[in-house]
Amino acid sequence: MTTRLRVIWVVGLALVAFVLAAAVPNVLAQSKELVIADFDTGDKPNNIGGDFGGWDKDPNDDTQSCQESFESDDALGDPAGYSIRLDYDVDSPNPAYNGFWMKLNGEDATAYNTLNFYMKGDAKAGYTKRVKIELKDMTNKPSPYIVTGVTDQWQKFSIPFEKFRRITDWKSMNEFVVVFDDINSNPKSGTIYLDQVTFSKD
Repeated sequence: MTTRLRVIWVVGLALVAFVLAAAVPNVLAQSKELVIADFDTGDKPNNIGGDFGGWDKDPNDDTQSCQESFESDDALGDPAGYSIRLDYDVDSPNPAYNGFWMKLNGEDATAYNTLNFYMKGDAKAGYTKRVKIELKDMTNKPSPYIVTGVTDQWQKFSIPFEKFRRITDWKSMNEFVVVFDDINSNPKSGTIYLDQVTFSKD
């Protein structure tokens, strides 16, 4: 090998090494977090192609409801971003619960160990400081966890997968659900904001 060819070969190897070194951290960063929904398009579906919306235990009972809408108040401070606004009402003479559902489209969550999301309440409308979160695998059995300490400022909540004890198969996840009910919700009507739902490896 001539000196010139040797120099070209060494320079080429160095360039390949540089490109790989730059790429590996990005790959690792991507593998540590899966963004399920940042709502930044202001439209459906979520980031993994899943539908979402509000739900009511009894749509025919007009004394209870949950309405979802997009709000231009981004948890991460993106001026062009959105969050989801949930106006809930479980102040009913009948047993009442409702909330927000979001499909996970059979996502394989085995590479992750934590559910994350940002949440806050609306100081003017009032809000519950306790909110039930559920995950469901393809058995569709709800696995609940009660989030406490919600305030009127954005907070990141991180829940280890081990807290969702009824999940039997993390390889195929079905749904993420927010639940307001007449037991945990106090006050029984108000407004909660949700943003940046992710799975992460911590």
